[in-house]
Amino acid sequence: MAKEVFARIIKLKPDSASHVRAWAETMNARKDEAVASLRDEGVEIESWFSLTLDGDDYLICYMRAGSMKQAQEAAAKSAHAIDAVHQQFKVDTWLRGAGAVGRLLLDLSARE
Repeated sequence: MAKEVFARIIKLKPDSASHVRAWAETMNARKDEAVASLRDEGVEIESWFSLTLDGDDYLICYMRAGSMKQAQEAAAKSAHAIDAVHQQFKVDTWLRGAGAVGRLLLDLSARE
């Protein structure tokens, strides 16, 4: 089955660094819950990166799933408490984001 990938770059609101650190700490501390949510969504991989460009802070999200549409529909209906934490993080810190389902050009894994 072909996999779909999704990438998003998110510009953060000014002075969001402490919120980003707290969110990352929470997500890592509650990793079992986050992974359970991903399983329910059919997501295989979700990775987050932080970076600074020209003095502005951004996040980059990368996801891989069998169907991004199904993953997004499942996420919208999620009853996992960790997803509410993530949704509040988005409200508190995201200024704007742009994302798209893309065509996978290269995906290497030493596990396969």
